Amino acid sequence: METHLKAQMVYAEGVRFAVTDDDGQELGRAFLYVLNNDLHDEPFGFMEDVYVSEEARGQGVGSQLVEKVIETAKQRGCYKLVATSRYEREKVHAFYQKLGFENYGYEFRKELS
Repeated sequence: METHLKAQMVYAEGVRFAVTDDDGQELGRAFLYVLNNDLHDEPFGFMEDVYVSEEARGQGVGSQLVEKVIETAKQRGCYKLVATSRYEREKVHAFYQKLGFENYGYEFRKELS
């Protein structure tokens, strides 16, 4: 049997969230990417690059960001929201679990540059 590989562009949508102080200094950020695939009619969300500056940690900035990502993913009709974290980031894992995320599997990664 002869096989043929075809590629089709699929477009995603991204939203960048930021928390700033009164002076406009960015204290934290997070990205939500809304993606589609052929397995579900609904899209899924991918949360990426959640960051809170050292001086703002423990003040609710991270919770504010992640809760807004969750809310926006729901508004966009996502059936799930995926977040990844490196093994050694145990505080981040506990933080995500506190916000209702489950440890669901592994992330496999290949560096390309």
